[in-house]
Amino acid sequence: MKKISILGSTGSIGRQALDVIDKLDDISVAAISTNTNISLLEMQIRKYKPQIAAVADEASAAKLKIAVADTSAKVVSGVRGICEAATAEGANAVLTSIVGIAGLIPTLCAIKSKKDILLANKETLVAAGDIIINAAKDNNVNIIPVDSEHSAIFQCLQCGANAEKIILTASGGAFYGKKREELKNVTAAQALSHPNWVMGNKITIDSATLMNKGLEVIEAHFLFGVPYENIEVVVHRQSIIHSMVEFSDNSILAQMGMPDMRLPIQYAITFPKRTKQIAQKLNLADLCLSFSPPDTDSFRLLPLAVEAGKKGGTAPAALNAANEAAVGLFLKGSINFLDIENIVESYLNKHYFIKNPSLRDIINTDRQIKNEIRLSKKKA
Repeated sequence: MKKISILGSTGSIGRQALDVIDKLDDISVAAISTNTNISLLEMQIRKYKPQIAAVADEASAAKLKIAVADTSAKVVSGVRGICEAATAEGANAVLTSIVGIAGLIPTLCAIKSKKDILLANKETLVAAGDIIINAAKDNNVNIIPVDSEHSAIFQCLQCGANAEKIILTASGGAFYGKKREELKNVTAAQALSHPNWVMGNKITIDSATLMNKGLEVIEAHFLFGVPYENIEVVVHRQSIIHSMVEFSDNSILAQMGMPDMRLPIQYAITFPKRTKQIAQKLNLADLCLSFSPPDTDSFRLLPLAVEAGKKGGTAPAALNAANEAAVGLFLKGSINFLDIENIVESYLNKHYFIKNPSLRDIINTDRQIKNEIRLSKKKA
């Protein structure tokens, strides 16, 4: 029996992971966590009977503890509590699907506890790629990507050959084809209307700005050891080919499937085995696939992210911190869509750059930038 801990079990990826587990015979849940959604977490506790249930918000954890006093689940709180869930005894692997930089410390805790990582939190690798990869090597831990694009690359590389080039596909998000002038007054509701995927709010906004693809370029660089110059992004509106790998003989392998996150989640959970079908089958006769280059003049966050990745040091952490803060402001209606990239570019350029940052440096960079953005918005 394989045991999985799910960090962020009440979010989009976490809920879909539990849906996958419902259809598998030999998987149980060791621990689960949420930020504040204790009503859903209580339902999950009663259904999946985890050893540990962690709540990031301490006040919410106190309420949950009373609500589930009749169960055997241990309710813990705060960062320490999330780390306790990440290191739950008996768990073979940890699905890290907490949104944003909040997933960094728990992921490191899981790695140091010798748990394999099913990675659905790209910001962890973006902000601290060298630290995470080195920790995984030191602890002989596997990192299995859950993002559909990186899962596709991972699957293509199972042939045993080294990648010469990675080709990341992008849906283009909600505003594909629009020029900068047309983006000035778009709303959060419009940006959240993704054409293909059902995802959380933050990643859906990142898809609309193309920041998500920029973060994925950085993630791919660390996961697969491919230079930035050998990572290409192409827009593929149908989201059927999830990504491709080009080899030294110029042949290209692609992984295809319906746009359903349960597919890469299931592959990560059951790897190296493939198991029973969970998603709709492709009908190849119905497909008409197209590709085009991304419009980096209208959507400047993609090249900004690649620039930050190439610079290294604290630049990716600064990029990520500014983006998290700016997306939060946009979702609240406090700034316009194009203000997101203006804020990101500003803080990427002006933050105190450290070439070889420690974990503390990365966390401080993240905290400082978010505080500055918060304070500047209050003054405005």
